[in-house]
Amino acid sequence: MIERPAPQPSDFDPPFAVDEPDTHAVPFVFNTPHSGAIYPGHFLAASRLDALSLRRSEDAHVDRLFAPVVALGAPLMRAHFPRAYLDVNREPYELDPRMFLGRLPPFSNTRSMRVAGGLGTVPRIVADGQEIYRERLPVEDALARIEQLYKPYHRMLRGLIQRTVKLFGNAVLIDCHSMPSTSLGRNEDGRVDIVLGDRFGTACASVLIDSFEHHLQARGLRVVRNKPYAGGFITEHYGEPNLSRHALQIEINRDLYMNERTLALTADFDALVESLTHVTAAVAADWTGWGAQRIAAE
Repeated sequence: MIERPAPQPSDFDPPFAVDEPDTHAVPFVFNTPHSGAIYPGHFLAASRLDALSLRRSEDAHVDRLFAPVVALGAPLMRAHFPRAYLDVNREPYELDPRMFLGRLPPFSNTRSMRVAGGLGTVPRIVADGQEIYRERLPVEDALARIEQLYKPYHRMLRGLIQRTVKLFGNAVLIDCHSMPSTSLGRNEDGRVDIVLGDRFGTACASVLIDSFEHHLQARGLRVVRNKPYAGGFITEHYGEPNLSRHALQIEINRDLYMNERTLALTADFDALVESLTHVTAAVAADWTGWGAQRIAAE
C-alpha cells in the first residue's frame, strides 16, 4: 500500500471563495462548483493519472467566464478543490464501496446511476472514463473530504440563497458548467453551444429558462434544453419554485472558448465573456420586469 498523508483542510486554503458585489442588486446567485484547479500532492501521488488528465473533469475557466456577473450585482461562488477530488454536485454520500477500505456509513447511497458510472461524490473516474486511483482509499479519506469541503460548501451556498430571498423575496441560482464538445452529438441544426437544464421544468419558473434561451440565441448561440444535461444535485436540490427559489444549470461547450486538449484559452474567450455578460444583464432585467408576484403565481 502506498503511504500518503490524510487530507487536511489546509490543502485548499480556502476551499472556496465568494466574490461579492459592492451591492447585491439582483436576486441572482452564480455558482461554479467544478472550476477548482488546486491538486494537492497527496492526491496526485495516489492517482494513476497525471495532472492534465485529471483536469479533464474540470470545468476549466468557467469561473472566469462568469466573473463579470459580480459587477452586475450578483455574488459568484467558486470552488477551489477539483471535481476529480470531490464533486459537490452530488448527494453528500453517493459513494462506491468498491473504492474504499473500510465500511461506508449505512446511510450512503451506493446504488445511484452516478455511482455506477464512477462519478459519485468521490469520483472513481475522470470524465473520459480513466480510473483515477492506483488502489482503494481509506474510507476515512472520503468522509474527511465530505466534512471539510462538501458540507461547508453547501452551507455557504444555502446561506447565499437564503440571504437573497430575504433581500428580494425570491432567489435565482445559476449553476455554471462546461461540457466537452464530444459529449453530445449534433442536432439537426448543427452543433450545440449551450445546454440549459431545469430538471424538465421542475427547478425554476419557465420564464427564466425562456429568457436565457431567447437572449443566448439572440447572440448567435445554439441552445437546447435538458438533453443530455437536465441539471444535477444542485439544480434539483435548490430549485424550489413553490418557495420562490429557482435554479437553472448552464452547460457551455468548451470548444467555444478553449483548446480542449491543452485547456488553453482561445481567441474567442473574450467575445464569449461579453456575450454571457450581456445575456445575464438582459435576463436579470426580464426577471425584474416580471415581478416576484407574477413569477410566484406562475
